[in-house]
Amino acid sequence: MKIRYINGTRIYYAFLAGAREVTQQRRHLNEINVFPVADGDTGSNMASTLNHILQTVKPTTSIYETLQSIADASLAGARGNSGIILAQFLSGVAAEVHQHQVMTAERFGQTLVNSVPYAYGSMAQPVEGTMLTVIRAWAEAFHEAGKASNDFVEILNSSLEKARDALMKTPEKLEVLKKAKVVDSGGQGFVHFLEGIGKMIQSGNYKQFLSRPAEMTENVISYEVLSPEKTTYRYCTEGMLSGEHIPLEEIKEMLKQLGDSVIVAGNQFRCRFHFHTDYPENVFVKLMKYGQLTEQKVDDMVRQQDALFHRKAGVALVTDSIADLPRSFQDNYQVFQIPLQVMVEGSPFLDQVTLTTSTLFQVLEDVTEYPTSSQPTVKKVQETLEFLLQQYDDVLMLAVSAQNSGTWQTFRQAAADMQRPGKRIHVIDTRKNSGAEGLLVMMAAEAIAAGKSLEEVSQLVESLIPKTHIYVSVATFEYMVRGGRVSPMKGRLARWMNLKPIVSLDEAGKGVAFGKAFSRAANTRKIMEIVKGHHAESLVERYCVVHAEAPEKAEEYAEKLTQILGMPPAYITEISPIVALNAGQGAVAVALVQK
Repeated sequence: MKIRYINGTRIYYAFLAGAREVTQQRRHLNEINVFPVADGDTGSNMASTLNHILQTVKPTTSIYETLQSIADASLAGARGNSGIILAQFLSGVAAEVHQHQVMTAERFGQTLVNSVPYAYGSMAQPVEGTMLTVIRAWAEAFHEAGKASNDFVEILNSSLEKARDALMKTPEKLEVLKKAKVVDSGGQGFVHFLEGIGKMIQSGNYKQFLSRPAEMTENVISYEVLSPEKTTYRYCTEGMLSGEHIPLEEIKEMLKQLGDSVIVAGNQFRCRFHFHTDYPENVFVKLMKYGQLTEQKVDDMVRQQDALFHRKAGVALVTDSIADLPRSFQDNYQVFQIPLQVMVEGSPFLDQVTLTTSTLFQVLEDVTEYPTSSQPTVKKVQETLEFLLQQYDDVLMLAVSAQNSGTWQTFRQAAADMQRPGKRIHVIDTRKNSGAEGLLVMMAAEAIAAGKSLEEVSQLVESLIPKTHIYVSVATFEYMVRGGRVSPMKGRLARWMNLKPIVSLDEAGKGVAFGKAFSRAANTRKIMEIVKGHHAESLVERYCVVHAEAPEKAEEYAEKLTQILGMPPAYITEISPIVALNAGQGAVAVALVQK
């Protein structure tokens, strides 16, 4: 069988065959992944990237149109180092193919060689012995063979051997590969991709590749799986940016100052970026000046490493970002927190991860449309559960009040979808938010650490919910008016009267106006009286103070409450951006649990 030319349809079949092979080999690729960090996700990332292309692209006979579609889809669906490098190489191929409808082997070989610098250019610090080396070796071999032959089958076979040779030599170029006695996982994935194309050609039956196996039609879940060694940076961070004149090099230089493993792929209209950092919140707001942030993804590699190698208990505890609880406690008790989303000018920020409360108030000074919030996606929750169910038999999920958010329903749906034999997932609507939810998570974490079972911890949380209360002192109606919770007329009246409301939650978890005063001092006295009443009714077991950029006011509350209750707060912390959207700057809240 000889193939004298390729067109858009044949390119699509080639991708289908290559993606099939990578998907089938993804677990092995994950196992040999040791560079740049041993995050065990190369196979999943490459499979996810390729399958996204196939689910998105509508092939035509034009090689130019099909490759343009593939390039766009690869940037949109790229995951991890390997996925983004591959996406940038494909973007280069699309850019270099020009307006051709079909291509000969020699012309296509020249296109591949011209595309290699795109892949190298995506990395802040290109490293030999990686996928880059294998791609370059294959492209150059294809180009040379194309000068002497016009048969794509013959050229693919010979250039594949050159790619394999380059892959086997990757340990000679990277000490970490040599030490681990493995080849580069990204390079191996690329070779598998080429091998899949070769299998299709050898079979001579393209139609069998039109029906994809089940594992290709399902979403390939990707997550970081680390080695026992401590990671240099905490967060594996990715995002997607769309605009008119995106400065890729400028973005790359900025990211280099904030972390490592920097990869920036795309063109002047679309940018996919990946890097490791300790401070993802310092990046995303800055990137808004370049265009529209359409996607944000951040994986906490430290927490994942804890689950894999330093697990402290048999039950995994999961909550959402509305639960205001100090990061130090979450780290010590290995609490997994799934962020809700904050939509800022159309960009989906991750609550408490890529957007902090202080940053939120800075953003509010410039936005024309007040931000909104939404629950996590089902897929994000499924990704978390997929990882946890490989490490734990039981998972307890505590969600913000279902009256305030769809998060509880999302947790339930994801839990139902992820049921596995011998595994248990229990979801509880805490009917609380902010510090009240945080206290419930804290007490659940302590019970898990003490060796309590899933049933025992669940019963404990359910028994504590009616005994848990929160009272929020709102400093201004401005944010409630901007968010649409209070009409402008009522807001103006409240400002004129200097009204300071106290907001709480009823038994069902719905927000209610609990009281009001006409000064901050009177408001504070009223909340103290409310706490005294609870303490007289049934002793307060513990409490916390949370605030929205009001640390001095929070300390004042803590001092007064310490005198009233005879003990300091369990913690003082800042509220999440989503809570701050409604409570507003200067708000202070007291949450407590009665015995």
